[in-house]
Amino acid sequence: MKLSEKIAELRKASGMTQEELAALCNVSRQSISKWEADIALPEIDKLLLLGEIFYSRQAI
Repeated sequence: MKLSEKIAELRKASGMTQEELAALCNVSRQSISKWEADIALPEIDKLLLLGEIFYSRQAI
């Protein structure tokens, strides 16, 4: 599975919109869209943040 697919899958499983995830990551909604479309890759600090966001939502 590609990173882009995993981001989209985890976001949807968490019940978040691209806009909500963008706000948590402090990026634009367009950035999330590009990550999910495999047009761009998140920077390392954003990858770590995504891990924290999705882990904390699954742990609840």
